[in-house]
Amino acid sequence: MAKLFFLLSGEHSSLPFSELKAILEAEGYSHRVLGRWLQLMEVEAETRSVNAVEQRAAMTRVCCLELLNCQANTAKILRSARSLPFEESLAKDESFAVRIRRVKESAPHLVSMELERRLGKIILNRVTDAKVNLKNPQKAFFGVLTEDKFLFGLQLAEVFPKPFMERRPRKRPFFHPSAMPPKLARCMVNLAKPRSGELVVDPFCGTASILIEAGLIGCRVIGFDVQRRMVDGSLRNLRHYKIEPEGMAVADARKLPITKADCIVTDPPYGTSATTLGLKVRQVVESFLSSVEDSLSKGRRICMAAPMSVRLSEIGRGLGFKRVESHLVYVHRSLTREIVVFEVT
Repeated sequence: MAKLFFLLSGEHSSLPFSELKAILEAEGYSHRVLGRWLQLMEVEAETRSVNAVEQRAAMTRVCCLELLNCQANTAKILRSARSLPFEESLAKDESFAVRIRRVKESAPHLVSMELERRLGKIILNRVTDAKVNLKNPQKAFFGVLTEDKFLFGLQLAEVFPKPFMERRPRKRPFFHPSAMPPKLARCMVNLAKPRSGELVVDPFCGTASILIEAGLIGCRVIGFDVQRRMVDGSLRNLRHYKIEPEGMAVADARKLPITKADCIVTDPPYGTSATTLGLKVRQVVESFLSSVEDSLSKGRRICMAAPMSVRLSEIGRGLGFKRVESHLVYVHRSLTREIVVFEVT
């Protein structure tokens, strides 16, 4: 077990933290949260758990092995850094860089570039034959200034947002304006905690946003939609990313033709561009949740989105599901989504 810290994206206040914990739990890594600050979480876990986070996360940015945790005070930072055994992380002939990231307006009295320079000098004094390479270093030491804290360590992984941007809905062969962005879809899949090889079902598959993200982390996928054109479009999108589903079918989500799934991740239709067959969204959600409990084993999860006005948490609890967590996601002036995770009891 080691101390790790994770710089998280700032696009939502709670989802990145929940996603990170869900990934560690899904992959079976024992862990303990040691601290949580603005866009930063400190965890005690195996260092190899970083590989799972790197492969799965949508809302984590940088993963580091912690070397230093102190107040955001220059004197304390430099004094602590001088006692660190950098030779254990950096070989004499290796190149390195020091990078500092400030979260929003944290520690405005500190100058990031000056701190990088002074920490780099301390490392050079400790490992005399090492070389600074700012463009393509063999090792990177990464620090985060957040609130009144400074965490510093050896960078183990970085999650790049570019692949998610390249999968945005308008880049796919089949487009519909109701499609969920890939980062949110991936986050919802992770919150449901499937492992690679397990079956993820989306009963309202739309353009396959959720199924694409589940497939890309190695899950088996099945999708249903009440409209044939959406099923056909989903299949085109999945195959565009070389994902072959276990099955795709035209079906009413209230009467799904499946008996077992490992988890359900879905975003039912709402708004002017989606169809609910003349039913109110709340009716669709209630009917769907009433019909799927027997498809999941005890302890397995449903991660679902709906407009806040639907009161999804209330519906699920009323039907006997355990509400694990919920998050509000602002979309635009007339829509705030509630993302809810339910567990079968």
